Amino acid sequence: MNSVLITLILIPILEIFLFIKIGGQIGAFNTISLIFITAIIGVFYARYEGLNTLRTGLNQLIKNELPAYEMISGAAIAFAAILLIIPGFATDLIGFLLIFPFTRKLLFGKLVKNFKGGTKTRKPYIEGEFEDIDEDNERKL
Repeated sequence: MNSVLITLILIPILEIFLFIKIGGQIGAFNTISLIFITAIIGVFYARYEGLNTLRTGLNQLIKNELPAYEMISGAAIAFAAILLIIPGFATDLIGFLLIFPFTRKLLFGKLVKNFKGGTKTRKPYIEGEFEDIDEDNERKL
């Protein structure tokens, strides 16, 4: 079977299982309140981290550097915000892991190093040879 289809089936099953288990421990009202609180806090923190990432990326563009980590980080923050809006504890856990900068660096650090590694070998100039041509020789041609 396709892994996307399996994921689409298993995530709701996992979320329902966690709702039942956690709801049995802390109660239905507290479980629903916890879902809303994590969604609200997550979206506000995603907005904060997204603006910080945008500011850092613009600073790197001003320095004429490639903002590779910021681009990947921005996409991860957007995905994390979507996961935090979706009700559930497993999606909230993954969303919070993607929002915090420390865990994002752990997850995407190696990918960014590989991406930036190719840009460090570029030279800021073009090599070539030239030859001076006298104006008299140029007019004869």
